[in-house]
Amino acid sequence: MTPSRLGYSNLGLGIGLRSPHFSHILEHWPAVDWFEVISENFIDSGGRPRYVLQQITERYPVVMHGVSLSIGSTDPLNFEYLAKLKRLAGEVNARWISDHLCWTGVLGMNTHDLLPMPFNEESLRHVVDRVRTVQDYLERPLVLENPSSYVTFTASSMPEWEFLSRVSDQTNCGLLLDVNNVYVSSVNHDFDPIEYIQNLPHQRIVQMHLAGHTRCRTHLIDTHDNHVTDPVWELYRLAHQKTGGVASLLEWDAKIPPFPVVHAEVLKARQYMATHLAHPSDAAAELFPLEDPQSTTPPHPTTLVLAEVE
Repeated sequence: MTPSRLGYSNLGLGIGLRSPHFSHILEHWPAVDWFEVISENFIDSGGRPRYVLQQITERYPVVMHGVSLSIGSTDPLNFEYLAKLKRLAGEVNARWISDHLCWTGVLGMNTHDLLPMPFNEESLRHVVDRVRTVQDYLERPLVLENPSSYVTFTASSMPEWEFLSRVSDQTNCGLLLDVNNVYVSSVNHDFDPIEYIQNLPHQRIVQMHLAGHTRCRTHLIDTHDNHVTDPVWELYRLAHQKTGGVASLLEWDAKIPPFPVVHAEVLKARQYMATHLAHPSDAAAELFPLEDPQSTTPPHPTTLVLAEVE
């Protein structure tokens, strides 16, 4: 492990810990560099899940990844939830805690979805204040991930990569670059994924995610239920070059195959860690062909207009 951003280390190539793989891991102790756990799967659990996690933390580095922080919501921060996160992080010696740049509910209701935000000055100030509060409470930098999205807001005044960059710069938080999400959103919203990755603050990227997605005629859906596609791997090559290499993890959350299949998929990353890359403007057509030649070009996505609230 080599020194990396915010004092964190490049942990190597990891896998998301999922319950169908518990028995295989405990029996074989596979040669995996590290595991990422979904925080909500363990903060209130006991019994076998916590037993398995305890055994794993004795042998592997562990990172916590959440889906309920709701950093973009207008609801007050949930300090009961934050207390559970902090306690679990101490128990498992979590290398860092991450969540998504999104909101998951309002008025105390959890939609169990990662909902998109408008990217403007008002929402930037709101998120920056909340990230600072969370980091002060957790006593460690928060790591924020770019989620996939399927609609945009007319109220947005900047691209997502600029918003993320400014949040990170103003709070000193880390970034989790989900390469698959960049590609999914670039197709859905018709932007250049190379431009996105090139314009992030690479020195603040702590981790990367890889995953599969599904093409649904005009849009891509971030389903985490298949192999990583070639365009996503090529974006990973670019991101690896720009960051110099950071902890990289494969997510596989539906139609989960046997552990060796998932392990073999993340090990493909080694093929894309070469430092040489053609000039993006010359290579774009080759890097990002249509996955389905029969598919029509995706239209611009639906746009949400924010309602005025007094």
